[in-house]
Amino acid sequence: MEPVAGPDLARTWALVPIRGLETAKTRLGGGLDAEERRDLVVDLLERTLVATRDARRVSGTIVVTMDPAAAGIARDHRAVGLVERAPGLNGAISAARSVAVARGATAVLVLPADLPAISATAIDTLLDAADRARSPEAIGLVALVTDQHGRGTNALLVSPPGRIEPLFGPGSRDLHRAAAAGAGAAFVELDGPLGLDVDTIADLEVAEAALGAIGG
Repeated sequence: MEPVAGPDLARTWALVPIRGLETAKTRLGGGLDAEERRDLVVDLLERTLVATRDARRVSGTIVVTMDPAAAGIARDHRAVGLVERAPGLNGAISAARSVAVARGATAVLVLPADLPAISATAIDTLLDAADRARSPEAIGLVALVTDQHGRGTNALLVSPPGRIEPLFGPGSRDLHRAAAAGAGAAFVELDGPLGLDVDTIADLEVAEAALGAIGG
């Protein structure tokens, strides 16, 4: 019987899903006009791309989007811009994962493009912590950073890349944990600056109080 591959973070690819520059973050519409919202989305995407580009432990980045303009920003930052019409967020992430695996990825790190405190250091620190938490008995590794409410997933690391399917949506933290258990993978929760995201005006106010103006 062929041995089952265990976790290996040597070639970790970042997957960054974003619906589109004009259509993302519509829940902010009550506090920001369309131009302000677009500026915010572009700022957050570019922060993410700079962080993944400069992280020493990230081998490459794929932005998966329905928007050619967002794919263009990806290419400007030496990332792959994948224009994908797969239905739903999880379908888009799976499509990006296939591209990463074809390029030799041994792990994937899903990073939604709404994490204002993201940095190369934060990503490398997360991957270092996940490396230390690997279990030699487990046949895979699933590590995540939850949102500030402890229910969602702000960052998801999976190795080997297909050990579990992405399950973003309501209650995704518990869904990812259950999927890891079902797959025999070690499950690790990590904290740090990636726990801050921007979904609402209240989130934006918290982020700007901590980090300064976002979005120009």
